[in-house]
Amino acid sequence: MENAVNRCGEIKRTTAETSIQIKINLDGTGKSNIKTKIGFFDHMLTLLSAHSLIDMDINCDGDIEVDGHHSVEDCGIALGQAFSKAIGDKRGINRYGTFYVPMDEALALVSLDISGRPFLVCDMGELAPMIGDFDCELIEEFMRAFAFNAGITLHIKVLYGKNSHHKVEGVFKALGHALRHAVEFDERAKNKIPSTKGVL
Repeated sequence: MENAVNRCGEIKRTTAETSIQIKINLDGTGKSNIKTKIGFFDHMLTLLSAHSLIDMDINCDGDIEVDGHHSVEDCGIALGQAFSKAIGDKRGINRYGTFYVPMDEALALVSLDISGRPFLVCDMGELAPMIGDFDCELIEEFMRAFAFNAGITLHIKVLYGKNSHHKVEGVFKALGHALRHAVEFDERAKNKIPSTKGVL
């Protein structure tokens, strides 16, 4: 299906805690320019872009002198809002995406529905408190903010694993691939809304 729509989204979000600019292109090649001042988070967002093939420019100036919470959560909010703008009425897309990623000893699963009904189930098992300068509690905060602002039903499960870096990296890669499939066009759908309701 030829995509006649420019599926891009741009969000500028400023609060007392963060200033964020995000641009995404759902039909990109996975190019990214990520600057959040949190090294491990930058790495995960770069992976998300590369594996989803969604071009992402993300710049966040946040109060990391306090901690990373506001920056990570607000990036999730803004990225979700940009995604919602870019996906439009969802006409002709696959809608669903599910992907497993093995990362050495860890195995991560992400299954999602671009449903317009936001929900999050996140079970990653036990994680180290920190990975580098990144608080692992913030992974679920990011995923919730992204899912609820993007209008996605998002299920995340780490089936097993020992190394926290491997678990988290597997999740972000699996999310990328699941998004990649879900946003792609289905040739047989003939530009229809992928729901018997006629709207998503």
